[in-house]
Amino acid sequence: MRVGATLQTEHYKAESFIGMLEAWTGRLKAEAAKHPRVAWTATGLILLIFLVWALKPGTNQHTGRMGMNAAVPVVVATVEKGDIDVVLNALGTVTPPATVTVKPQVSGQLTQIAFSEGQTVKKGDFLAEIDPRPFQAALDQARGTLLRDQAVLRNAELDLERYRTLMAQDSISRQTLDAQASLVRQTQGTVKSDEATVETASLNLEYCHIVSPIDGRVGLRQVDLGNYVQVGATAGIVVVTQLQPITVLFAIPEDSLPAVMKRLQSGAALPAIAYDRSQTTKLATGVLATVDNQIDTTTGTVKLRAQFANEDNSLFPNQFVNIELTVDTEENATIASTAAIQRGAPGTFVYVVDSENTVHVRPIKLGVTEGERVAIVSGLAPGEKIVIDGTDKLREGAKVTIPTASSSKTAALGTGDQQAQKKHKGRHKKPTTDQTEQ
Repeated sequence: MRVGATLQTEHYKAESFIGMLEAWTGRLKAEAAKHPRVAWTATGLILLIFLVWALKPGTNQHTGRMGMNAAVPVVVATVEKGDIDVVLNALGTVTPPATVTVKPQVSGQLTQIAFSEGQTVKKGDFLAEIDPRPFQAALDQARGTLLRDQAVLRNAELDLERYRTLMAQDSISRQTLDAQASLVRQTQGTVKSDEATVETASLNLEYCHIVSPIDGRVGLRQVDLGNYVQVGATAGIVVVTQLQPITVLFAIPEDSLPAVMKRLQSGAALPAIAYDRSQTTKLATGVLATVDNQIDTTTGTVKLRAQFANEDNSLFPNQFVNIELTVDTEENATIASTAAIQRGAPGTFVYVVDSENTVHVRPIKLGVTEGERVAIVSGLAPGEKIVIDGTDKLREGAKVTIPTASSSKTAALGTGDQQAQKKHKGRHKKPTTDQTEQ
């Protein structure tokens, strides 16, 4: 109302002044013929007065002052009390616990392939067969030799019993008895050798029937049906890779190792979450399985292995993933939105909105960060409102306006489902040295 009245007054003054100028101009035209020099002097004076009037502070200046003092629209969030996870982020590679290249243990022609490429197999499942006929023949021959030598041994043992009876009757010499005893022992050795030959032939025959040594998934076939395979060949018949469970190898800085070891020694199971390359899709949830026994001096990191059930086969061998390892949880922490954090001459600070919608610069000290949430060590209290959008035009003591809840982000920082959706976004990290000092 006050601004409107001021504008009407200034408009009336302008119309009056213009009317005066028109009257003076008419008089100057009448006098110009009589006194030319006086007319030109009066015209210059009128123009000077008009210029001064145009430049004097007026309605525009008043309107400018009103614009500078106008409230700035902002979006706020409420500082809350809650739990926040201490999370380590790392780049990892999916590594199967076992990868076996199935190679022939006997040489021969490949007569049967019983698997399909990409098939899931169990330990002991039939995969392929090498022509068993030569090995069956060798086994039969070994068994025949064993039977013959067993018969020779039995006859030698009977002769030894007779020689012992005759020796008791003093019917033969001691030399004859000793020679027969030596023959029995020699034949016993031959039988033992024959038994070993039979076992070897039986094992070679068993090797013709090739089975999977582990549970897993078979890859592409390396040898086609009908080829002659040999022992010691570089390429096997197929590669079987274990997928369930599966592991991920990743590395963390050596400075983070003490916290991890402390939790492991206390018997805690540290959750590990695997995300895709862009860190937007959650792939699997597992636990930390083990820590390497030494630090890599070239990188200053230590390797860790996390294990995942991988029941849906979402993790694939050699796949690149992002790992989030939850080391600990800070309970009852003061939590604020990371969008509110500002850095400048005061250090790390936020804009706090009081009950009169006036903002104040508040220096703070940061704790751990989890996605879009950050723990506040000092400087803020739960329930306070902080500006998360529209900070560009703010200064100490500025007035602000807060949009209605339906069109703003005034909802409290994510709890429940909202936190779960935001939890994997961004990098989760501990406070840097600069943040801690400030």
